[in-house]
Amino acid sequence: MAILSNVSFSRSNVYLKPSLSHLPSSPSSRHHCLIRCSLEGKEVVSPLVWSLGEEVSKRSLLALVSASLFVVDPALAFKGGGPYGQGVTRGQDLSGKDFSGQTLIRQDFKTSILRQANFKGAKLLGASFFDADLTGADLSETDLRGADFSLANVTKVNLTNANLEGATATGNTSFKGSNITGADFTDVPLRDDQREYLCKIADGVNATTGNATRDTLLCN
Repeated sequence: MAILSNVSFSRSNVYLKPSLSHLPSSPSSRHHCLIRCSLEGKEVVSPLVWSLGEEVSKRSLLALVSASLFVVDPALAFKGGGPYGQGVTRGQDLSGKDFSGQTLIRQDFKTSILRQANFKGAKLLGASFFDADLTGADLSETDLRGADFSLANVTKVNLTNANLEGATATGNTSFKGSNITGADFTDVPLRDDQREYLCKIADGVNATTGNATRDTLLCN
């Protein structure tokens, strides 16, 4: 109520009536005036208005900085996909992307389209390819221990010398047309029809584990 007692209104102007003892002494401070004030016919700067203006400016700057923290830079659109990965890779169209040689431990590729993607030599321990489309992808020489291929489309994939020990391949996972020369399928649960199919094309010995592909598939 003390503030309102110093304010008077006219049809076109708002007047503040500050005390002369509180007026700023420096002429340059008039540049900060947000409201035109009148006292005895002379233009002055109200300390109250200057103070309020400064506070508003501070709050506006703080709001602007806070808002900027939530703006996603398009260049960083793939950031944060896994504890060691450099991208958001879940539910994305990553066809033809080059992930070769990268460390992508426990990376989340669930439901992503990864056609012709290059993972050659990548470390993909515990990575999830649940319901992902890996058609034509290069997974040669990869470390896929503990990876999840449940419901994934792994057709025509290059799995040469890949280590899939302990990986999951339940549901409708399909390896039809894939190159599995030297791949290690130790402890990978496979449907009987998939195991039968893979045993027909199994060949080679894994360069890392030294295990024969046919042996890891428990082929007869």
